[in-house]
Amino acid sequence: MLPSGVRPGLIWGYDFTPGGPVEVARCDAPHTGGLRWLHLGLSDNGTRHWIEQAPLPPAIRDMLLSRDTYQSAVIEGGVVGCVLQDFEQDFDREDSGRIGALRIALAGDLIVTTRPRPLRSLDIARQRIARGLHLASPAAVLDLVVGAIAESIGRIGRTLGSDMEQAEDALLDDRRPPTSRDLIGIRRRLAQIHRLLGGMWDVFKRLEEDEELPEPLRPTVEKLSQRLQSLDGDILGVIAQLRLLREELDIREAQRTNQNLYILSIMTALMLPATFVTGLFGMNTGGMPLQTGLSGTFFATMLAAGAALATYMLLRYLGFMRR
Repeated sequence: MLPSGVRPGLIWGYDFTPGGPVEVARCDAPHTGGLRWLHLGLSDNGTRHWIEQAPLPPAIRDMLLSRDTYQSAVIEGGVVGCVLQDFEQDFDREDSGRIGALRIALAGDLIVTTRPRPLRSLDIARQRIARGLHLASPAAVLDLVVGAIAESIGRIGRTLGSDMEQAEDALLDDRRPPTSRDLIGIRRRLAQIHRLLGGMWDVFKRLEEDEELPEPLRPTVEKLSQRLQSLDGDILGVIAQLRLLREELDIREAQRTNQNLYILSIMTALMLPATFVTGLFGMNTGGMPLQTGLSGTFFATMLAAGAALATYMLLRYLGFMRR
């Protein structure tokens, strides 16, 4: 029993009856039959008290209360528990870019999910249930939750892929091509999604190979494993496209640098003879030619210009002025 005045932090709950989903107001409300799904907030102390006394195996209770966000799975006494990652959701926007942990326990006719902060997948699940979606088994709940996560990730992946295509088109059309700095945000987000999908796929692969996995869940686990692997393949394709785009940008940047160095080298070569002439006539030594008369400066200037012109003609003859 919970201490007096302490109630679990129930965010929402449903009983899935033959007549449709019925909203549950309290965790200890009378069970109206069928499957019950309770979604709890871990920030509430009452939630922790309720889970500690819930009719669940100890390993499952520990998993639901753990602060570890690493994706994992545990099976004990026929109850399946998973820690999955999903994108957190703010009140003013659906995609915050932050990753949070969703804990789910599948115990026959009781489904318990917990999270410390709002998650996008659970919001999608509740919207569909509110529209009358009927869930008859733990497998259907798992399919709904993981399917919602995959749907959100797929939408983000398509957006990133579209951004990549626009950047590639801008590069090929030479209209404000992107810089490497412009692609850092896309690269960071793709790496984040790839790690999330890779960890989730590992969880379902281990569940698929676990002999203790309840047989009613096995087809759903196998289907979700294949879906996650396919979705991760799509993300890897965008990552490969990004890598090629960055290589093209690096090549063009190297070409611009080489062109600037080439121009600088030509200018240096043209100025060297003129610098030599001015340095020669700038020496305060005796017997310097053109030291007397009014036209000495003019002839020295013409000599410097002629030396630069001769150098230019020589470089052109040798082929250094060709692009």
